[in-house]
Amino acid sequence: MSGRETLSRAVLEACEKRGILLATAESCTGGMIAAALTDIAGSSTVVDRGFVTYSNQAKMEMLGVSAETLAAHGAVSRQTALEMASGALTHSRAGIAVAVTGVAGPGGGSPEKPVGLVWFGLAFKGRPAMAEKQHFAGLDRAGVRRATVEHALRMVLKALEAA
Repeated sequence: MSGRETLSRAVLEACEKRGILLATAESCTGGMIAAALTDIAGSSTVVDRGFVTYSNQAKMEMLGVSAETLAAHGAVSRQTALEMASGALTHSRAGIAVAVTGVAGPGGGSPEKPVGLVWFGLAFKGRPAMAEKQHFAGLDRAGVRRATVEHALRMVLKALEAA
């Protein structure tokens, strides 16, 4: 069993134990987090939905990310990750949502937002949303995306274990 599969199973079990549905809001991973979870048989008991919001327009239309946030801070930002996670809760039946937005590369980076920078958002019903960033330096596009999926799953699991 791979590390990703082990993490996915642990997240699903933690959600099921607590009776919590989960939603994902993904940009740079393009649905890989939802795929990691739904690769596991029985995941339909806790995975409510996944939003793939690669474009800014999709972030606004599907998750309610504000145009002002995107204009002021950009898609790859703490503020956008928070709004993505909160929007995933608002537009689903989930009790917990994880969001990711980042620069997977190989292009698209800048000195302020280098390739490998990913912002993670986590929203848990009844609590303030939280965000954190990681910089997966030195990885290629596939590596950044894989590392992002694993970090997102760990983040969800940690939040569920603390609940």
